[in-house]
Amino acid sequence: MPAESWPDPVEDTEELARRIRCHAVNMTRAGKSSHVGSVLSMADIMAVLYGRVLRVDPARPDRADRDRFILSKGHAGSGVYATLAERGFFEVSELATHCQDGSRLSGHVSHKGVPGVEISTGSLGHGLSVGTGMALAAKLDGHAHRVFVVLSDGECDEGSVWEAVMFAAHHRLDNLTVVVDYNKIQSLAPVAETLALEPFADKWRAFGWAVAEVDGHDHGALTTALGGVPFESGMPSVAIAHTTKGKGVSFMENTVLWHYRSPQGEEFEAAMRELEAPDAR
Repeated sequence: MPAESWPDPVEDTEELARRIRCHAVNMTRAGKSSHVGSVLSMADIMAVLYGRVLRVDPARPDRADRDRFILSKGHAGSGVYATLAERGFFEVSELATHCQDGSRLSGHVSHKGVPGVEISTGSLGHGLSVGTGMALAAKLDGHAHRVFVVLSDGECDEGSVWEAVMFAAHHRLDNLTVVVDYNKIQSLAPVAETLALEPFADKWRAFGWAVAEVDGHDHGALTTALGGVPFESGMPSVAIAHTTKGKGVSFMENTVLWHYRSPQGEEFEAAMRELEAPDAR
């Protein structure tokens, strides 16, 4: 029997990313939640992954041969929900319930009852360990699906991340791809002031990974890199995506403030004006 097909790719992933950003700002306002800057930095990554790279099917979210995606930086869960809704996993209208009593769309990403979410995350440093387990299981069972994990840069302070990095290289998990959202700002300060990661790419290479560094807002570069995994046969792949915290909203960009702040009132209105008419910035 011929292999089943996957949904057609998204032609305009930049427009998809813009809509993800709009949803995230609106969701964090409505639920009085936080982490909007973390969603804005990864919106282009999410748009390219779900628009062009991942083999997933909104009509059959539990398809056995689907790729697995894990957002290890689970505090940016509104970005996952927005992406899944835009791709048809559930109704866009449900995004308005985010982080509110009775909603299945919790602040940190949850898989409970949410089609398209593989695991609940938010306790930093755990997602890659789960992803390596999924990738190893696929190898042992002879399955062809792939595993993609998005990490934050600050999350790489966690020792459990590097345990998983060593494990994946040891087991030659070339069906595993990590994307690091390297926006250079973590919860309370710049990454370089909290716990310096550089030379970051060299660390991954020393641990036995194939590495690509990309502009995390360049859809062509992201598509080329992530569409070409594994970078090396027999090695797990990591794309270090250089991004801007708060990307798309001028007063949120490159500032610690919008890791926890909720956009309300005039700030919300100003953010939406910029996102709805990005050329006017």
